[in-house]
Amino acid sequence: MEQPTASMLVIGDELLSGRTHDANMHYLANELNEIGINLSEARFIRDDAAAIVSNIVELRTKFDYLFTSGGIGPTHDDITTDCVAKAFGKKVSVRSDAFKILKKYYDEKNIELNQARLRMARIPETADLIENTISGAPGYIIENVYVMAGVPRIFQSMLKTILPNLKKGSPILSLSVKLYKGEGDIALELEQIVRTFSELNFGSYPFNEKGVHGTNIVIRGKDKELMIKAEEKIRVLA
Repeated sequence: MEQPTASMLVIGDELLSGRTHDANMHYLANELNEIGINLSEARFIRDDAAAIVSNIVELRTKFDYLFTSGGIGPTHDDITTDCVAKAFGKKVSVRSDAFKILKKYYDEKNIELNQARLRMARIPETADLIENTISGAPGYIIENVYVMAGVPRIFQSMLKTILPNLKKGSPILSLSVKLYKGEGDIALELEQIVRTFSELNFGSYPFNEKGVHGTNIVIRGKDKELMIKAEEKIRVLA
């Protein structure tokens, strides 16, 4: 089964300044692994229109799916929607379907749907809405690009609604082998194992437990039996 590929564009000055920690990429990678989609690349960029547009154009062409997070809120620096529209050559305006969703949400809370909040109803033409069960304001899908909120709880809610409709591959399995040897002690033997099991992916991650050095070897792949054989070879290195 062909493995679909995905990329992610995480947008926001607050992430690159260190004021905010991203949780969305980790969550997305785990969810995609479960349905056999390989998150092949992720990029963090600031609120720069030219950079956002160029990255959207590149990544949506390079991969089967592009997921974005951030930049679709009510403030001046929420510029993702305009950038998406430009990348696709589409017009963007307050859409009646998005407006109705926001009006209903804010009316029920007795909050004014002012001009700032109305920005969240601006959607590129031809895009399909992604439901937001947390705060009303929708994300949207345009071709193979999925535009979602940066707030983790909202991002996760949106992702759950779109996952069933994605093209799936074979689930990506993972297992870990813990060795109480440093990377330098096992590197040559590990390299040979990697060459032998070329269909699998291997990661080597050093650790230190109370002064004792060791290495976690993570094996990822689709063939469970092959992974077990590789695990047996690695355990011999202990």
